[in-house]
Amino acid sequence: MRDIPSPPTGTPWRPAPVDANGLSMVSSVDGQKFVLHTTAGDRTFLPGVDLGNTTPGHVPADVSVSAAQYRAWFAAMTWLGIRVVRIYDIHPPAFYQQLAAYNQANPDRPLYVMQGVSLVGDAYIKKGNLYDQRVTDAFRQELKDAAQAVSGQLNRTTLPGRVGGEWTADITPWLAGWIIGSELDPAAAAATDRKNADAKAISGKYFHSTPDATPTERWLANRMNDLAGYQAKKGLSEPIAFVNWATTDPLRHPEEPLRQEDLLQLDANHVLPTANWPAGTFASYHAYPYYPDFLRLEPALQAQADPYLAYLEALRKHHDGMPTMITEFGVPSSIGSAHLGPLGRNQGDHSEIEATEMTAELLRGMQARGLAGGFLFEWVDEWFRYTWNTVAHQVPNRRQLWRDPLTNEQRFGLLAMDAARETDPAALIDADGGWPAGKVTARTDESYLHLEIRLGDSPPGSLMIGLDPLPGLTGTPMAGSADRRPDAIFALNLVGHTGQAYVRRQLDPLQLDGSIPDSARGPAPDGWRAYELLVNRARTVPSTGAKLPIEMQNAGLVRHGVWNTDDANADSRALWHLDGNNLTVRVPWAMMGFADPSTHAVGVPKSGRLTTQRSPGVSVTLSASGTDQALGQVTWDDWSQPAVTERIKQGAERFRDAALAVTSD
Repeated sequence: MRDIPSPPTGTPWRPAPVDANGLSMVSSVDGQKFVLHTTAGDRTFLPGVDLGNTTPGHVPADVSVSAAQYRAWFAAMTWLGIRVVRIYDIHPPAFYQQLAAYNQANPDRPLYVMQGVSLVGDAYIKKGNLYDQRVTDAFRQELKDAAQAVSGQLNRTTLPGRVGGEWTADITPWLAGWIIGSELDPAAAAATDRKNADAKAISGKYFHSTPDATPTERWLANRMNDLAGYQAKKGLSEPIAFVNWATTDPLRHPEEPLRQEDLLQLDANHVLPTANWPAGTFASYHAYPYYPDFLRLEPALQAQADPYLAYLEALRKHHDGMPTMITEFGVPSSIGSAHLGPLGRNQGDHSEIEATEMTAELLRGMQARGLAGGFLFEWVDEWFRYTWNTVAHQVPNRRQLWRDPLTNEQRFGLLAMDAARETDPAALIDADGGWPAGKVTARTDESYLHLEIRLGDSPPGSLMIGLDPLPGLTGTPMAGSADRRPDAIFALNLVGHTGQAYVRRQLDPLQLDGSIPDSARGPAPDGWRAYELLVNRARTVPSTGAKLPIEMQNAGLVRHGVWNTDDANADSRALWHLDGNNLTVRVPWAMMGFADPSTHAVGVPKSGRLTTQRSPGVSVTLSASGTDQALGQVTWDDWSQPAVTERIKQGAERFRDAALAVTSD
């Protein structure tokens, strides 16, 4: 944080709760305004961040975030202008203890909480019924537990998928509101509506459903009424919303090619508070600038300068009687992309600086268009996450142990979780000179194979780095080489500073993603494929019948540049750098075919399914001007626990400036 200037003092954000109907409110709703009551006056736009509950090496529900991490993270969040942290579930007691301690020590700069309560498991999807008694009972109990946790009155045992412990810290003085539920599966919610068409309207003491409410909306109204009842017994009232996302928004999108993305409409206008719940309700959306495809196809959105912000404004106008808050948004700082968005805001293929610039621009745009807040997804990179276009390429139960630069979902955070395995550099070759290489050293970590190559006195104009993880797999040499052993190639133009990664056809992971015609693929020598990712399948626009082609990303277009964050010109996507005769290269594990480097597992597609073979290590060859130079083999030990360093990402000050600007603080 020392590289980011101190935030201006500004005016205090100390809470100043107000009373209504005998209930105390830290925040409340006034028309389309979400009002946070502070001693310096009402705040009507909330810059926030989403916080998960995992760290590298762990999966959700593992208790892995330490009290010291929470303490440091809360300070860093407020330093970056973030005023609200949104959590999706009950966090371990340390979260609440450390937040209360931090806010008590910083009364004028507290961090408010938007408490989430997710559905318990996915039983409703399997049953196609939210009204299933076990689904309802489990969620009601989780709502009750959450209400007790925020007041420091919960004691429960740990169960699979559920954190346990004793909650003793009361954070309700800084409880800004609630967002309950999960992104509903549209097919399961539609089935719920069919199976429960005769479900009664909800006329609760605190929330009711309108005559237009669907059975799913009535079920949500009932759960919001349950939660309000728990809080009202404590003399409290906070705004309560349910999770919604672009897939189930209340608008219709006739140009959307994927049926499930416009199958079901959920409308917060159909779930309203009674006079007994003075804090009110709001519309909460997870909405990203690159998905679904209607963002690129709807004429009304395309006619606007910014289709994404125009979509958000349409949501706000639809909810003309309540605030609209975007509680997930962002773009990832990853090499790999999974979808294309308007104005180049893609789901990946952004440097850290580009990503934070984009999110800062979007936060300002939300405030300018009358939205009630924007919560950036997310605070910290989570290694367990997967993406639709790389998930089939990976061993699933080991994903949390390594960090894949091609999986964009692992790189949304403002806080980077960098791989930090300490391995002694191994000398592959150590000569007094040589051509094309003299001394070459290698090391590995949880993200890359790193090579340091000292070229000879007359370096070639181009160079191929051959990488062989499976000695038993051989085939056609890459053009310009006679070496049949490498399974992956980094072909570098040392003069033009360009490069391309290739993988042998037998290891091409796109074989696991269905049929992709050669016409959609980039050029490559015989026996090889350019390393690419599928970012969209062929689609048909329903309203016009227009056929849209497959879309690909050349993820193997390896960038030249520096990645040391001490350099203001660093590009977090860069994979090689030439400084004089010193060549530095880092190769993502996936670009060598690895499905899990922690167990040396290389993915070998067989009939469209992932199989794996164990690699003894990666043999490295350099090829230039028709000469092949074998360097040796890089080896490493299996690992079951990663090593990690935490780092605020480059460009974070841009997001901080936007967060301060939208609150005029």
